[in-house]
Amino acid sequence: MASIARLLARLIEVQAPWAKPLGEFNKRWIGWITHRLGPLTDLLHGRWLGHPLHAATTDVPVGALTVSLVLDVLDQRPAADIALIIGVLFMLLSAVIGAVDYADTDGTALMQATVHSTVMVLSLAVYLVSLAIRAGQPDDRSAAVVSAFIGYGLLTVGAYIGGHVVYALGNMTWRHAFLSRGSKWQPIELDPAIELADGAPARVRFGSELLVVVRIGETIHALHEKCAHAGGPLSKGTIVDGCIQCPWHGSRFELATGHVRRGPSVYDQPRYEVRLGEKGWEARRFPS
Repeated sequence: MASIARLLARLIEVQAPWAKPLGEFNKRWIGWITHRLGPLTDLLHGRWLGHPLHAATTDVPVGALTVSLVLDVLDQRPAADIALIIGVLFMLLSAVIGAVDYADTDGTALMQATVHSTVMVLSLAVYLVSLAIRAGQPDDRSAAVVSAFIGYGLLTVGAYIGGHVVYALGNMTWRHAFLSRGSKWQPIELDPAIELADGAPARVRFGSELLVVVRIGETIHALHEKCAHAGGPLSKGTIVDGCIQCPWHGSRFELATGHVRRGPSVYDQPRYEVRLGEKGWEARRFPS
């Protein structure tokens, strides 16, 4: 079974010659649109849900189209057509939501997401052909059913690739899921003689992890240095309205709480307490 997984991964990887340039092209024009949608962008990312919205919407078309396939086999024509229409409508909705995440994806994940989206568009096109045939109400629905089976096969392939982008590459997953949640004070590598510049992010080492430390007035704020969205370096970010903004995709996190205020991140940033102890600066993770 492991050999099958490696074969499938290889089949995805060999699509890079066409998928990489297409992905870069798509990212530019889709990003130009999505980055001008304002609060609607965060709504489509799923920041309000605390979970990527695209993943939550993909189950509906897969379920509806599976039901449609079964009903086609049972020759339950009206019910099969209704399920197919629902599946197609939610495929369109899921595609729009997924495009917002796509615009903030990079590297290998972008290439493979391009393969995923291309296969899904092909599946949608085949399903639209099936719907067009059904609309003519032919006595012989063989062509409509066969095209639906082809569409479902493409849907399955596209879903597999989408899962690979998430589970194998970690796209749109929380970057801090496996961090230690210990609350003991530990030293951080910051010389007590060094005065932190007000409002200037500084990167410090905290055990095996990195933190971004920002002094605002007399208060020192500390968050994990790796952005929860795609691992961007927050220490190279900027301070905007009490938040630190990631230099890669623009996610903003409140310095005081770590709460995400603007996407594409849908997750909060781990927050740390900082103090000057007897032996120097110390930090500990703030309980969630």
